[in-house]
Amino acid sequence: MSASPSSPLASSSLGSPLPEDRLAALARVTDGLDASGLWWLSGYAAGLASRSAGTAAATAHPVAEAQAAGRLTIVYGSQTGNAKRLAEQLARQSEAAGLAVRLLRADAYPTRELKDERNLYLVISTQGDGDPPDDARALVEFIAGKRAPQLKQLRYAVLALGDSSYPQFCAIGQKLDERLAELGATRLLPRGDADLDIETIATPWLAQALAKAKEALKPTAPLATVTPLRPLPATPAHGRDAPFAAELLLNQRLVTRASSVGRPGPDKDVRHIELSLEGSGLHYEPGDAVGLWPSNPPALVDAVLATLQLDGNDQVSAGGQQLPLRTWLTDKRELTQLARPFVATLAAQARNDELNGLLAPGQQVQLSRLLAEQQVIDLLTQYRADWTGEELVAALRPLTPRLYSIASSQKQVGDEVHLTVAHVEYDNGHGTRWGAASHQLAASAEGARLPVFIEHNERFRLPADASRDVIMIGPGTGVAPFRGFLQERAAIDAPGRNWLLFGNPHFRTDFLYQVEWQQALKDGRLHRLDLAFSRDQERKVYVQHRLREHGRELFAWLEAGAHVYVCGDATRMARDVHAALLEAIAEHGGKSADDANDYLNDLQQQGRYARDVY
Repeated sequence: MSASPSSPLASSSLGSPLPEDRLAALARVTDGLDASGLWWLSGYAAGLASRSAGTAAATAHPVAEAQAAGRLTIVYGSQTGNAKRLAEQLARQSEAAGLAVRLLRADAYPTRELKDERNLYLVISTQGDGDPPDDARALVEFIAGKRAPQLKQLRYAVLALGDSSYPQFCAIGQKLDERLAELGATRLLPRGDADLDIETIATPWLAQALAKAKEALKPTAPLATVTPLRPLPATPAHGRDAPFAAELLLNQRLVTRASSVGRPGPDKDVRHIELSLEGSGLHYEPGDAVGLWPSNPPALVDAVLATLQLDGNDQVSAGGQQLPLRTWLTDKRELTQLARPFVATLAAQARNDELNGLLAPGQQVQLSRLLAEQQVIDLLTQYRADWTGEELVAALRPLTPRLYSIASSQKQVGDEVHLTVAHVEYDNGHGTRWGAASHQLAASAEGARLPVFIEHNERFRLPADASRDVIMIGPGTGVAPFRGFLQERAAIDAPGRNWLLFGNPHFRTDFLYQVEWQQALKDGRLHRLDLAFSRDQERKVYVQHRLREHGRELFAWLEAGAHVYVCGDATRMARDVHAALLEAIAEHGGKSADDANDYLNDLQQQGRYARDVY
């Protein structure tokens, strides 16, 4: 059997040293792999080649020759896909320049190879209050720990991603950058610290990184004359930079409840959204996310223009584009999320000591509270200053897509994708405040077209072995991916058991997809359901309490090979659940705290403990 003419291998097998049966086997292995999987396979094969005792193959292949002369390793740690996207971009650019490249997700990087590494680029994000992304925990611990080797031979650079609204902005990238230098490595270029307007820092950093790599590695040939280690994946017609206009098929309220009387905050409004992907060519797996490019609410744009007494029809130039100011504020700039650079610009414009004080060293906690609780319109109203349209557009960061966990399986819904969306719209006492994407989704009528793309998440996948049990922990809208998980497991008739732990404030009003879960229990598709409705009794009860209550059964499922998944809030819920898992493992596994931590880390390394937290 040989590779079919449509296979990517068919075009690259000419002159291949592999016999046809091996090519056919390779075609089966690579069939269906996405870009990240193919890059990982490339690095794995390169590692095998580098350990080979024979030299004949190394001198017979252009890429092997380039590897012998020097190779660039790019490692990424990514929670929401941004670090992965940038690392893939750098890898493509480097390979196109004729460099020998391997691209690895952080949890696939063999730490034993670090002592021999010569050229390393790290692209890594920081989550919450200074945490590494889940796929990079082990690598960060290794480099920071006592087992890390001296690295006097290593040349490196770090691109750090973060959110300046958190006190520990880009802390993981900073930590790795400083630690590698401490171990004797040579920094090729200064660390890049990218805020949520990632491209502002990332684009020039990537260009410098590529130039430094070309200087260090001296490319041997352009890509046109180099046979790549793996076929380049085809660029999809629709993606982050070319979203698909998906038709809104269903916009259905799951929960509607007013906030507590006399207490500020949003009313409870959770929507079930169904979009059509027909004609897009887009495909997804349970665990992936939909990215939506939002537009700011018209009422919010009007409020900003009125407050600053600006004309929305005025033409404003920025970044090589000239557009009406209203278009910039509607489709191109963030209005619902504050960032430190805007606060700094406003402080200068308003000459305000209070704002300048928040930007001072040691005030990060207070600044973070301001960024979390206020929106642009709040500060523009409170701290008056004269603005031109050009100054305002320059001060605001670019609008970025929002990601929503997919709540469906294509095996059941076909060319549709379902979402579970908490609509953010509330009055903070000074006017209505919105979430840009959630409001756009909630306010859109069925039949509307919305710009979307698929963000793949290889870290959050169902077990390849369908006989494995799965434990799903998803309070609030964090339950969304588990609806897709259960649909997928039912569609393939997976023999493994399914256990769901769900929590929310109230049983009567907040039990998302209640009928579906109860029917799944009745049908035997869901084997266990544990609920935690925190406000239905005097003592607050959360999913982590249920984990502790059922710790013995939890540990038994883990010992039997179960995979455990967590989705939802990263700052509190995910940490509390992690602590509860450690306690259950220690208590019912008879382990010390350190051994329980190692046990959970091992599960994560095996892909049996996965988190989709935000």
